[in-house]
Amino acid sequence: MALKILCIGDVMLDVITKISVMPEKINYGSDTPSRISTHGGGAAGNVASWLTRTDAIATIVGHVGDDAAGAALISEFDSLGVRHNNLMVDKGSSGVVVVLVDPTGERTMFPDNGANSGLHIGDLPPLDEFSAVYLSGYSPLDPLSRPGVLEMIAKIKAAGIPIFFDPASVGGMMDVPLSEVISWIQQVDVLLLNEEEAIYLTGETDPVVALEKLLDECEVVVIKRGSHGAIGKARGSIIVEVPSVKTEVVDTTGAGDSFAAGFIAEYALTKNMQYSLAAGAEVAARCVAIVGARPRVGTVI
Repeated sequence: MALKILCIGDVMLDVITKISVMPEKINYGSDTPSRISTHGGGAAGNVASWLTRTDAIATIVGHVGDDAAGAALISEFDSLGVRHNNLMVDKGSSGVVVVLVDPTGERTMFPDNGANSGLHIGDLPPLDEFSAVYLSGYSPLDPLSRPGVLEMIAKIKAAGIPIFFDPASVGGMMDVPLSEVISWIQQVDVLLLNEEEAIYLTGETDPVVALEKLLDECEVVVIKRGSHGAIGKARGSIIVEVPSVKTEVVDTTGAGDSFAAGFIAEYALTKNMQYSLAAGAEVAARCVAIVGARPRVGTVI
């Protein structure tokens, strides 16, 4: 029987702007040629979407506005096979993020959270069928969603379902006391984060040292290292490291989210760190080889 995984958090419309020059050569105040496309985005939405390319079944909990973007986002979830309920809300426009992608594939984001603000305990579906929960840090980082998300965490923990948490953004964490972010980490089962976030949370620039320090707060820690692969460890075990899967990098948007999907689908089933990191790297390689943060509708990618 396929694992059923609940993804909680942000659902966004990504407006991806690919430029052919490095950012410092943008003609500010004038025109700079670019290629622009729109795609579904948001960390939770991306993880749910890439889970459909594993053996797991994904359900998304989030909000979109009653607008054209919201309708498009729901349609994409339907086409990908992501389950959902009551995504569209009456008030507020759908969340949008403008993603600037430079010639190296590096991306810079300008988000507007929109309808994602205001998640509440009533958004949480019955938990009986779920084997794991993914929680995007963008939700507790949003003051309007924080109380509801913390209620969700308490209910999920009471049900004995493991929570995989990605703190999501150093920029977002800087607006919240560090002690509060740590308190969230202490309530989850698996912490998934990138090197920048690990450095911010621990003050350690060596990823191995940062990982060991974070294990004081959370039982399992995984640090995503981009082109350098990933490392992970559960308390009482050894550090496991895997390289990235070589591929042509077109766009790194969603790389960490796709890695999380591959990792969660494997780890929730086997608890094998080596296999799970490798599965995450494999899905991430498929993501960075295409434009956008989600798999393409109608194809296996």
